[in-house]
Amino acid sequence: MSPTKRILWPLGGALAGMAFLTALYFGLVTWAETPQHALDLFWEERWIIIPLIVGFGVQMALYTILKKRLFVPVNGAGSSGAITGASGATSTLAMVACCAHHVTDVLPILGLTAAATFLAEYQTAFMLVGLGITIIGIGLMIVILIRERNKAIEHMKLCTEVT
Repeated sequence: MSPTKRILWPLGGALAGMAFLTALYFGLVTWAETPQHALDLFWEERWIIIPLIVGFGVQMALYTILKKRLFVPVNGAGSSGAITGASGATSTLAMVACCAHHVTDVLPILGLTAAATFLAEYQTAFMLVGLGITIIGIGLMIVILIRERNKAIEHMKLCTEVT
């Protein structure tokens, strides 16, 4: 694979992941309230929203590197797909929790009010858990990359010793 593609694939994965979470956040808040409210809420919660978005982007880049075997001959992506999925789901839930209390204004459906109240009550906790899972996921994928790189180096050493 060309060096350009080795950079563009992970960069594209990162941008796609970040765009997805950003669109989800602004889409939910705009749908529940107004675009201006979405911008105001984003600015108030930027201390946690931006790390969630960037962290998920980093995770998507690492997942792309593992899945496409861009820098090391990885035998398998291991649990990186499950980690990325869990992190994405938790980040999405954190985004929903952030603005769920606004949804009750729009959709007064029986049962939704209680769930929205619960999510709104613990929105910061959900966001911190989402960020923690994202950081753990990044760490695990880096461990997988390092482990596979070390295996490749050992294999190359063995091949050179035999010849």
